[in-house]
Amino acid sequence: MKERMVVSWSGGKDSTMALYKILQDNRYIVDSLLTTVTEGYNRISIHGVRETLLVEQAKCLGLPLRKVYIPQNSSNEVYQERMNEQLIQIKAEGIDTVLFGDIFLEDVRIYREKLLMPLDMKAIFPLWGIPTKELIEEFIGLGFETVTTCIDTEKLTDVFLGRFIDYAFINELPENVDPCGENGEFHTFTFAGPIFKQKIPFRIGEKVDRGRFHFCELAEKISPDSGT
Repeated sequence: MKERMVVSWSGGKDSTMALYKILQDNRYIVDSLLTTVTEGYNRISIHGVRETLLVEQAKCLGLPLRKVYIPQNSSNEVYQERMNEQLIQIKAEGIDTVLFGDIFLEDVRIYREKLLMPLDMKAIFPLWGIPTKELIEEFIGLGFETVTTCIDTEKLTDVFLGRFIDYAFINELPENVDPCGENGEFHTFTFAGPIFKQKIPFRIGEKVDRGRFHFCELAEKISPDSGT
């Protein structure tokens, strides 16, 4: 019998690639996507993408969406409390496995495993240990399309914000920046690719200075040809 799982979903390239890889694995059935949304802002936490685009993304992937709302400037304790409430519900539905798109950060992996352990749930990491240059080149080569929505200005300038990730983008990154932004250098929103039913229409808006982190506004379009 195939094992049901929930995908920890940020809307970005790594969770997209992890989802893509697990869909190729006949041992699993993807039940749903699980995303944290910041209250008040109504945006994907950290990535800064509007909740409405997140919903559209889930529709284009053909998967149910579970949302965990966390307060602005949430403490880790509150985050864990809200997440545990959702995980308890998931466990009650007979789902014991959560997929994550982490690649090499050991401390993050240990944190996720410890979060699930008290509920007798397990984490899986389909991207773990893959060289990040190889991974991002595979992502691009498969035809996925993604745009940067947030950058850490201690690592990158606004030149890299609101840009579509292609081979030129990767080649232009400073040497100390991971090609997948695994150290938090940049975050993304994936809007097209082989597992999407259709491309998500949006337009790139203004760049917003939030101190160390700068965000690029992505605005919805009514339709791909609407011009709005």
